[in-house]
Amino acid sequence: QVQLVESGGGLVQAGGSLRLTCAASGGTFSRYAMGWFRQAPGKEREIVAAIAWSGGTTYYADSVKGRFTISRDNAKNTVYLQMNSLKPEDTAVYYCAAAYGSRWYTTPNEKNAYDDWGQGTQVSVSS
Repeated sequence: QVQLVESGGGLVQAGGSLRLTCAASGGTFSRYAMGWFRQAPGKEREIVAAIAWSGGTTYYADSVKGRFTISRDNAKNTVYLQMNSLKPEDTAVYYCAAAYGSRWYTTPNEKNAYDDWGQGTQVSVSS
């Protein structure tokens, strides 16, 4: 089991940028695929972006393509989410998640492909 701690959330105006960071501990980070999800009030938790253990494969939700970038630094046990051109509809709690198994490679966008989750960080975008 790996422990995940998100940081970097906050309040930003529409059009602004934020970079979220997820620090992992307690496991072999370089073996895990990682994902960022978000959950807005009254809505289901949804995939934002995901990245394979090597960083060579990435996945993005259509709603964030061209605006968000996921990356990882295996030497620092950290995954990042750079968010640019933020919109009010990006407002949500953002969660980091780790995937150990092969299911991730067929369904990186599904919550049940992930094994461990962080506590989340709030991102609020004002219009």
